Amino acid sequence: MKFRYLILYTATTMILTACNFTLAEDVTPPPNYVPPTPAATLGPLFPAEVPSTENGALIFAEKCAPCHGATGLGDGEQGIQLNVTVPAFGLPEIARPASPAQWYTVVTQGNMERFMPPFASLSDQERWDVVAFAMTLHTSEEEIAKGRELFETNCANCATDFFEDQASMSTLTEVELARIIKQGNDQVPAFGADLSEEDVWAVTAFLRTLSFDSAPIVSAPASSATPETMTSIETLPATDAGTSAGTENVPATSEPNAVAKAGFGNVSGSIENKSGTKLPPDLKVTLRGYDHGADPSAGPQEVFSQEGSVDENGDFEFENVEMPLSRIFLAEVTVDGMELQSGFAIVKEGDAGVNLPPITLYNKTEDTSVLVVDEARIFFEYGTDAVQVFNVYSFRNTSDEMVVVKLNENGDIPFIKSPEGSTGFGYEPMQDSEPFVQIENGFAVPPSEGTYGLISFASVTKAEEFEYSQKFVLPAATLTVFVPEGITIKSAKSTDLGVQAIQDFNFQIYELGSVEAGETLNLTVSGTPKEPGTSSASAPAETTPNQNLLIGAGALGLALILAGAWMYLRDRNRPEAEGVNGEEEDEFESSDRVIDAIIALDDLHRAKKITDEAYQRRRAELKEILKGMM
Repeated sequence: MKFRYLILYTATTMILTACNFTLAEDVTPPPNYVPPTPAATLGPLFPAEVPSTENGALIFAEKCAPCHGATGLGDGEQGIQLNVTVPAFGLPEIARPASPAQWYTVVTQGNMERFMPPFASLSDQERWDVVAFAMTLHTSEEEIAKGRELFETNCANCATDFFEDQASMSTLTEVELARIIKQGNDQVPAFGADLSEEDVWAVTAFLRTLSFDSAPIVSAPASSATPETMTSIETLPATDAGTSAGTENVPATSEPNAVAKAGFGNVSGSIENKSGTKLPPDLKVTLRGYDHGADPSAGPQEVFSQEGSVDENGDFEFENVEMPLSRIFLAEVTVDGMELQSGFAIVKEGDAGVNLPPITLYNKTEDTSVLVVDEARIFFEYGTDAVQVFNVYSFRNTSDEMVVVKLNENGDIPFIKSPEGSTGFGYEPMQDSEPFVQIENGFAVPPSEGTYGLISFASVTKAEEFEYSQKFVLPAATLTVFVPEGITIKSAKSTDLGVQAIQDFNFQIYELGSVEAGETLNLTVSGTPKEPGTSSASAPAETTPNQNLLIGAGALGLALILAGAWMYLRDRNRPEAEGVNGEEEDEFESSDRVIDAIIALDDLHRAKKITDEAYQRRRAELKEILKGMM
């Protein structure tokens, strides 16, 4: 497993910088998938300063063109891979009914139903700038010039203050501007009653520019666009505001991104040596850089790698490194066969360099008894022929040594025993776990005040009633068992907590108290899961500590497993003839659930827990279901 991704997907919760979503991409169901960045809070729905379409063009080329296309026709290389239609705001029929405030809201808060993330990496003014530029893509310099002439001829005595007011213009669509031209309002007299429809739209295009700066329009009208005129914005040379620059002036051989050349800076870091021994001589360090692609849920993709040296004091520095906004950097060293990583650093606006959190070296031990298990939870998920069992462990390493965990010959974890008689044992880190260290044939647990989380999974034979037995190597402060509603368990010390809904799944909950080291848990499991829609679960009047535990379990990734990856495993024995648009659709209450399933399925495939053939088949099924929901 690549525990590096645990760090990267934590970073994902802090930034999202592009409109990417390959299904089962924009969203790479990464190991340790974390939901996309929360939507930014909206401020005033008008810009503090006059929006710059010139700056907006640069932002559009970097952030928007990959999905929406260079001229806003929805034909970007990444956009055409999506299973939804990318809005073509380069078309008048799409742009005219929209107001700047509406588009600003989408840019700020995103629209994940259409696979567009919130652009938290952009400042408030930059969002208005890119919206202003997008508002120009459906028009042309010729149309605006015609609109200016018509306005000056038909409304010679009209003041332009109203059309220059940001608070007013940000809320008005061109449809509403056209109505003002024909009917007037309290500030502007009617002056276009005799204008043709074409002339009215020309005037609205001109009036819109009065609330923007005077940067040139670079797109041709959608109605007359040709391959020759649809030159990429990225190749447009920089011009002074107010200068005419039609697409015919763009050199055909210009290199992409020539305008939006990124800055460079230094990336530095250090190794904090707590091992008591000297650092290895000639120790090498690798700097890695990651950018978000068009797929927000796919997670960051590695785009940069460079090797350097560590000096005798444990310091290192990489000079003249390209540093685009929101790039994620981390460093790695390999010591005694262990791949150690720094924390991540994210390039922020104005950064001329970044300093990475230190890489720490510790003494090592294979004594797992120093680990403290705070909580253990067991989830039962019923399939066609088997019951999948998920053991969720939350634990800490409170020692001052790194605990090295080597898998035994059966692939089991020394301090986690699989259920007796089970098959298919495996494990994954929890999505919000402290980062593990990857080693050959296992992993290591550094000292940390934070909590580590592991999910182990296995299958047991399904029956109307069966005995479940599992040995606990380490003591656990609390143990809770979750079974589908309709299933009951019997044990010597279980307390029935009733039915609780977690992430749209109804579970019968049993609390079993603490577990001693070496104790074997014995349960009698019986019953049949209730059919959907027959639940007796109800929202509690107040939240108890136990219920907080249940909610926490869902937040820590239960939905990711049950609604996603293992839904596939449960279904893999279904007849091939059962269509993807039949009963299976009923298992997903929303498109978000389907996306969760795709993400988790990708995780399984990356971890090599399912075959390529099974992965591709199930992924195609889920994409068809999602497409039908859009």
